[in-house]
Amino acid sequence: MATHQPGNKDFKAGLTQSTNALTIGLDFGTNSVRALLVDAQSGGEVATSVFNYPTGQNGILLSEKELLLARQNPADYIEGFVTAVRKVLIGVDPKRVKGIGIAATGSSPMPISRDGSPVCFDPKFKDNLAANVWIWKDHTSHDEALAITEKAQSLRRPYTAKCGGIYSSEWFWSKIWHCANTAPEVFEASYSWAEISDWIPAWITGNAAPDEMKHSVCAAGHKAMYAEEWGGLPSRDFLQSLDPRLADLRSHLYDDAFTCNKIAGTLTKEFAEKTGLGEGTPVAIGGIDAHFGAIGSGVAPGVLVKIMGTSTCDCMVHPLSDPLPDIPGLCGIVKESILPGYYGLEAGQSAVGDIFNWFSKFVGISHEKLTLGAEHISAGQSGLVALDWHNGNRTVLVDPLLTGLIVGETLNTTPFEMYRAYIEATAFGSLRIINRMEEYGVKVDKVVACGGIAEKSPLAMQIYADVFNRPVWVAGSSQTCALGAAIVGAVAGGIFKTVQEAQKSMAPQPRKVYEPNPNEAAIYKRLYQIYLNLHDCFGGISNMNLGQVMKDLIQIRNEVSGNRKN
Repeated sequence: MATHQPGNKDFKAGLTQSTNALTIGLDFGTNSVRALLVDAQSGGEVATSVFNYPTGQNGILLSEKELLLARQNPADYIEGFVTAVRKVLIGVDPKRVKGIGIAATGSSPMPISRDGSPVCFDPKFKDNLAANVWIWKDHTSHDEALAITEKAQSLRRPYTAKCGGIYSSEWFWSKIWHCANTAPEVFEASYSWAEISDWIPAWITGNAAPDEMKHSVCAAGHKAMYAEEWGGLPSRDFLQSLDPRLADLRSHLYDDAFTCNKIAGTLTKEFAEKTGLGEGTPVAIGGIDAHFGAIGSGVAPGVLVKIMGTSTCDCMVHPLSDPLPDIPGLCGIVKESILPGYYGLEAGQSAVGDIFNWFSKFVGISHEKLTLGAEHISAGQSGLVALDWHNGNRTVLVDPLLTGLIVGETLNTTPFEMYRAYIEATAFGSLRIINRMEEYGVKVDKVVACGGIAEKSPLAMQIYADVFNRPVWVAGSSQTCALGAAIVGAVAGGIFKTVQEAQKSMAPQPRKVYEPNPNEAAIYKRLYQIYLNLHDCFGGISNMNLGQVMKDLIQIRNEVSGNRKN
């Protein structure tokens, strides 16, 4: 199939003369929303546009008093949708757009009123951070998450079984409960709560009222303890055991969740007029950005897709005909959460690009200069090993109260060595996730990476390939989350019958591969064992004596660098 770069003017000029059906995918990320216009027949990416959220710091509302707090203004989503769509439609007949797909961060729940409008739109709550969207990187609810896990275990309820056995402070119920505990005025003013991946499609289709909104199974299953096995969301009596207010809320939520090949509704006249699209354009069920990124990267059985940005999310699918055990520490094993007909598996790391950005700012050296210096350092030469927990550990420990660590520093340690050690730490953390999946029978045959780091950092990709000791492919599109949304939009628009059929036409093959260096891989195998020892001890699952760690690092460093002295 033909592949084209997003925004290729010659390709777009040709398409404007054709009658091929088009779809639009939107990716509502942490700092911006990106729209992607795609030719459904050829897979050609016609045009792309980006709208940076204007509210807060790079689109995020922060608090000096609560460092774990991160909120977002939903008005930015509405303005972003209109602005980004209008830009990609310049010079294109909007009648050719047959479907729309929406990807968004998660878990990012928001308190809403009886009519579905955000509580923060009420003037009396305009300055109350709790009334806004509690985006994925908000970790203020760690106490509530721990209480949910302990209650499920003590009552022997299965509700955390499909999300790794430990409930996270990043997720739906813990955030809502924390709001009830710390901002009761907001909780009491809200009628219900909704993930933004559900709310945005509902808002633009006029179905945002809680009894009309359709909810995606990916957000419900991975973040809200939803499963068919126990009748949907956790039972009222379980929620009552946590807090009667949560039990009362349950009746204002939902009983059914839908796969991404279903329709959330059709575009309202209001948003048709604002964007230039046709009224009644089908809008697909929304989804978590990483899950749609996996679709856009060609996820299939045996393929691990790594969506790499400020954090990472690792996604796989597994046939429903081959039942899986519950896998401790994963963010979920949910039926049909990514592809219909398959289990969806999600894992990830709470900080990756965020760590690199923090370190660059901390030392006052650009990524470009740090990379140039780090490229000339061999595996083990620095004598350093780090833990990648600067924003807690998402998988496999599921603990937001863990922090970063670097071991092996001397008076000769350079910023370039430290930068490389942090990249290596994220690769080691990723390998721990791969190993956890394979320990429970999910074979990883191929690794495909997408996102900003995969696109922009050959150094990181080569280190990952060497740490994994297996090839790492880079996805064929630079906009996989938006492309995945466009793919499900094509199914909603009736262009294709199934998501897999749409994938074959619209998702390009990986375009680049990083092969492992055997010599580097051999050193990283030894360093990974040191990382695991630190991981297990500081993660609270081992009492191993770490007294040999520094000496082992010195030995490896001296072997690699020709017995260099301190």
